[in-house]
Amino acid sequence: MKRELPIQKRRSGSRVSPDHRHHVGVFLANNRDARFIETILRSNHAHLCGKRHVMLDPADPFEVVILALASVVVTLAMPGPSLAAVASAALNRGRLAALHVAAGISAGVFMWTILVACGFGVLLQTAPVLLGTMKVLGGSYFLWLTLKSLRAVLRQEQVAFDHFHHGAKAWVCFRHGALVVLTNPAAALMWAAIATFLFGSGLTAWQVAGLSPVFSIAAFMVYGFYGILFSMRAAVAANQRIWCVTEVVFAGVFGVIGVSLILSGISDMKGL
Repeated sequence: MKRELPIQKRRSGSRVSPDHRHHVGVFLANNRDARFIETILRSNHAHLCGKRHVMLDPADPFEVVILALASVVVTLAMPGPSLAAVASAALNRGRLAALHVAAGISAGVFMWTILVACGFGVLLQTAPVLLGTMKVLGGSYFLWLTLKSLRAVLRQEQVAFDHFHHGAKAWVCFRHGALVVLTNPAAALMWAAIATFLFGSGLTAWQVAGLSPVFSIAAFMVYGFYGILFSMRAAVAANQRIWCVTEVVFAGVFGVIGVSLILSGISDMKGL
């Protein structure tokens, strides 16, 4: 016999007010990136419910965490600036450099989880100029990465495969991975959507913040796998022969992201 569960059953002790969820929900409804992650959450929810033939209990923390974690892993595995950063490090500097970039990305994921648990999504909704500023700054960073890659191509400054071991510091690669995540407004929207789902399922802000290590480890596993994949001997050997092409491709990816972010940020600030 199926057990009927109340919709949006709230747990006692939750410190997230209905106004908090309402404002975040309104904010997410007007952002395409946030709607995308919400679609993934709903798809995973429907898939699990279809297999079990019951409704998931919104008050069960274990089910909520599993569903959110699955959605995060799917989203992180998709192509984007973080994947491009890991692939570039793996092809040009080797596996160790790529793993340091992946560690930086996981640190950025940790920070975003903490921020949204503290209500950063609501802050973006009440102060849209902040989101516009983030887009402009993030776009500027990606354009700087574009110019850096193009300069290397124009000057024929190919990075040796073992350059990381001789010159580049681990901190540089780690910082690069963290900045790629922290300066990407799409990441803010994604984690705001995740936080809305977690809060709406009855989790408290402390519980959401407590999931930061889980999401951080998941990010390191995803991008660490990509780092190992792109640092395989065959991939590196192919890159050494056509490194100019790969650098131009990475420059193009970062350039498109940078320009779109800056234009979107300017448009947001003009609309105020």
